[in-house]
Amino acid sequence: MKSLLKKLAFGAVVLGVATSAAVSAKAQEPTIIAVTHGQASDPFWSIVKNGIMQAGKDSNVQVDYRAPETFDMVAMAQLIEAAVNQNPAGIVISNPDPDALGPAIEKAVAAGIPVISMNSGISAAEKLGIKLHVGQDETPAGVKVGEKLKSLGLKHVLCVNQEVGNAALDQRCAGTEQGFEGGKVTVLPTTSDPAEIESKIQAALTSDPSIDVVLGLSAPLVGERAVAVVEKMGAGDKVKVASYDLSASFLQSVADGKALFAVDQQPYLQGYLPVTFLALNARYGTIPAGNVASGPSFVTSDTASQVIEKSSQGIR
Repeated sequence: MKSLLKKLAFGAVVLGVATSAAVSAKAQEPTIIAVTHGQASDPFWSIVKNGIMQAGKDSNVQVDYRAPETFDMVAMAQLIEAAVNQNPAGIVISNPDPDALGPAIEKAVAAGIPVISMNSGISAAEKLGIKLHVGQDETPAGVKVGEKLKSLGLKHVLCVNQEVGNAALDQRCAGTEQGFEGGKVTVLPTTSDPAEIESKIQAALTSDPSIDVVLGLSAPLVGERAVAVVEKMGAGDKVKVASYDLSASFLQSVADGKALFAVDQQPYLQGYLPVTFLALNARYGTIPAGNVASGPSFVTSDTASQVIEKSSQGIR
């Protein structure tokens, strides 16, 4: 009996030491905080978050993901400042409004915290002291989209912006207009409410018969709605649909010939790579010397079916 008690006592000591060591090791893991402007209701940002969280697991770092409930730059700046106060090993941010978020970002840089921007804000990265940007340069991407639409013989683009004030989305429409030389681009502002998006697209198509392509700035929020409206109006022969970003449903429309193409900026990579880079920087002091382009690439009817499965899994 005494022998058994001694064994149990020894086992408890070993377990306690092991538990203490595990807790200590976890406490020593670098902490990286991600602050984005993406609402939970937006499927695009759920893919970004998937990439961020998976990178945390793969790099063995603690990751804290934060975002305001709505597109609110004041709230987002407060989240960045709160992250600075925690003195993490690094901060990942999206930067849709550099003027509004700049002061909070500069506080992080001044505190010696490495900052990587992703998705939006590439033009302001160097000025604000951000280490690098991972994402798609939206104006050149828009130019490519405009050139592609022009090459298809289209004349009038309705560019539907569901988040007016987001510099990246504004740049997409502006870039499209640059690339669509000789044609017409009309910007249709709306919110992310599906009913409002559909009603505004239908009203625009009804009032201006010259519109021959609806361009969404988000496949799940606008692209899918545009396809539905065009089908409901029976205007598929006259009005084409294209969109930035991916969703399984919109990709199926591309595969079925109901939409022209989707523009892939790889949101999973936009989440995954900054966390990975900051983890390497925290451990070894290494970091890429320049920005990383995650897009654009075009998903057409020839390739859409290959991407659908990964999109439904929250990866593409």
